[in-house]
Amino acid sequence: MTNNVVISLSCGTDNPNRATRAVHLATVAHKEGKNVTLFLLDEGVYIAKKGLADNLRAATGDVADDLITYLQAHEVPILACIPCAKARRIAGEDLIDGARMGTAAELIQLSCDAAVISL
Repeated sequence: MTNNVVISLSCGTDNPNRATRAVHLATVAHKEGKNVTLFLLDEGVYIAKKGLADNLRAATGDVADDLITYLQAHEVPILACIPCAKARRIAGEDLIDGARMGTAAELIQLSCDAAVISL
């Protein structure tokens, strides 16, 4: 069994429940001692844009911004798909602290040695 977890998120502000849940699962996995990467695809890249997750919350009351702050404080990698971000006019300098652009090849490489949760 691997100790690596990749959370792949393809929705963002368009689905606050799923988006917040992905960040929540990344936080829980980290707290459980797993090596976690949050990989953002499609609309999910909006989660990494400065200011856009500030008011994002799930119906359960979980707040994405609080969870993202935890991931940032613990240096959990947050990767935004390069073509997905470019299509939405998001550049590297638009990303929150601790986030960076990532490639499809990185997602595949990370996924080959990890449990993958896709939302």
